[in-house]
Amino acid sequence: MSEAKSALVTGGARGIGAATARLFAARGWRVATASLGGGNGSIRADVRDEAQVARMFEAAGRLDAVVINAGITGPKTRLAAASGEVLRGVVATNLLGALYCAREAVRREVRSIVFLSSTATRLGSPGQWVHYAASKGAIDVLTNGLAREVAGQGIRVNAVAPGLTLSDPAQAEAIAARLDGMKHEIPMARAGTAEEVAEAIFWLCSDAASYVTGAVLPVAGGR
Repeated sequence: MSEAKSALVTGGARGIGAATARLFAARGWRVATASLGGGNGSIRADVRDEAQVARMFEAAGRLDAVVINAGITGPKTRLAAASGEVLRGVVATNLLGALYCAREAVRREVRSIVFLSSTATRLGSPGQWVHYAASKGAIDVLTNGLAREVAGQGIRVNAVAPGLTLSDPAQAEAIAARLDGMKHEIPMARAGTAEEVAEAIFWLCSDAASYVTGAVLPVAGGR
């Protein structure tokens, strides 16, 4: 009997990360999750710290896939009002953290790397999260460049770009309120679910996507 495939999901304590971990486990993968606070069997790791990222990979063991999901939006604000602390936090988590995780995955020759991008990279999130959108735009460039860099090593690099997503039950009411004001912008006229995003991530990590690399896959209802 062949050994089960294995995956590491960062930011796996809630939302899309938790849904992704559940889906991989349900389909027979061995799954390790990592989060800032740890707990519930999760590896405690701050992706902004490269030493902690290295220890996270050591704890996870042999891996076939890494889902680099840990990220923050920062507060909703116009850029002119954003503090330096907020900007540094968003860039450190969303970009530096992704770079540290991807670097470690490549060093260990993990065969599939999937980043979490966002449709905010195309829309810019003006008046709300320009700083977040900019950090995710960098993820799209990282996906493209790294995919080309490591393809010869047999490593595939892709990203999933969710749109408006019901990813946190605690935020469901707020997301529903946002949806009412933007249904006209979403051809499918509804928010997505964390489970739908997880399905796209799973596909990119699976053998079914064996010839796919450098892709940024929107999961956004056509938006």
